[in-house]
Amino acid sequence: MSWLGLPAEHPFGVDNLPYGVFSTGGGPRRVGVRVGEHVLDLAACAERAGMESAAVWRAGSLDAFLAEGARAWTAAREWLLEQLTSAAHRDAVEPYLVPLEQVAMHLPFSVADYVDFYASEHHASNVGRIFRPDGEPLPPSWRHLPVGYHGRAGTVVVSGTDVVRPVGQRRAPTETAPTLGPSTRLDLEAELGFVVGGGTELGRRVDLAEADDHLFGTVLLNDWSARDLQAWEYVPLGPFLGKSFATSISPWVVTTDALRAARVPLPRQHPAPLPYLRGEAAYGLEVHLEVECNGTVVSRPEYRDMYWSPVQMLTHLTVNGASLRPGDLFGSGTVSGPDPGSRGSLLELTWSGQEPLTLADGSTRTFLEDGDTVTLRATAPGPDGAVIGFGACTGTVRPAR
Repeated sequence: MSWLGLPAEHPFGVDNLPYGVFSTGGGPRRVGVRVGEHVLDLAACAERAGMESAAVWRAGSLDAFLAEGARAWTAAREWLLEQLTSAAHRDAVEPYLVPLEQVAMHLPFSVADYVDFYASEHHASNVGRIFRPDGEPLPPSWRHLPVGYHGRAGTVVVSGTDVVRPVGQRRAPTETAPTLGPSTRLDLEAELGFVVGGGTELGRRVDLAEADDHLFGTVLLNDWSARDLQAWEYVPLGPFLGKSFATSISPWVVTTDALRAARVPLPRQHPAPLPYLRGEAAYGLEVHLEVECNGTVVSRPEYRDMYWSPVQMLTHLTVNGASLRPGDLFGSGTVSGPDPGSRGSLLELTWSGQEPLTLADGSTRTFLEDGDTVTLRATAPGPDGAVIGFGACTGTVRPAR
């Protein structure tokens, strides 16, 4: 129990304690932890307590803290729990709790590199059937390795940032040559993003058993996609301008420690992956996502349906010797389930525009229109019946420039 008096079912209780970066009144950015309807100013609180760790929280990002590694992350969590659950610390901590309505949230860390995977068998199969109706839905490698692509770190933006409709080459099925113009098939993709900490040397692989030590936490991620640009450009090298214009993430990073109670077994992997991807360290996550367009919930994907584990993704990412840097971010790929109501993209929900969705205001959508607002939300189970909440991930589409 906490002296804050939060209800047991509060999604941002002391079992969660996600990290973010905030400011008040246009002032400097500070690292904070969300607890209930407040943000704890970490550096100020730790400085009063005489903690050396205050130094890594004084900067306006999580970058220095991410570099500290897993032991420091766990030690910080234990200290926070002590501060927020022992009444003896109340007078020292309470002055540094800032009401949530007074803060502005910012990108929580500097994104070093960005990789997006394709870890949902249901999503990959649906996309294969749409794009290659006469072929095999999954490429031959899909069940042997976590397929992914390198994205653009500089266009990762925090929730609340507008998304400008991208311009690029696209060719309609009825045309013989491409044209340049705004995308007419702008889509959303509901994903989890995994935040990496603790760097590695170039040339050193990260084993499956140690991969978890590099996973600081998780955010919600919307990998906005221009399907018409993507369809024209993706053969033979995969996504490029159809994906690189914007990727939105939620402002609060839910730590790996906070999600331990949400771990579940992976779906059966057949055929068994190669030995470097096998082991008891691989796990799935029970995270319940919700996709909303203009206030209408259009999908409820379940992350536990994902085929590949986050630790398998990270291990495969480094198997060729690629190094890790604090602030690396990798996406899970679109989270989709076996039922139409659990598909995590409009491409699947409308079956490439053939089955329009009807929103609460009576309007219909095949793909996103200017002015549309997309919001991702999610919760996960915590220990002893607690609920772990994720910050909302929101973006509004603005006209092409």
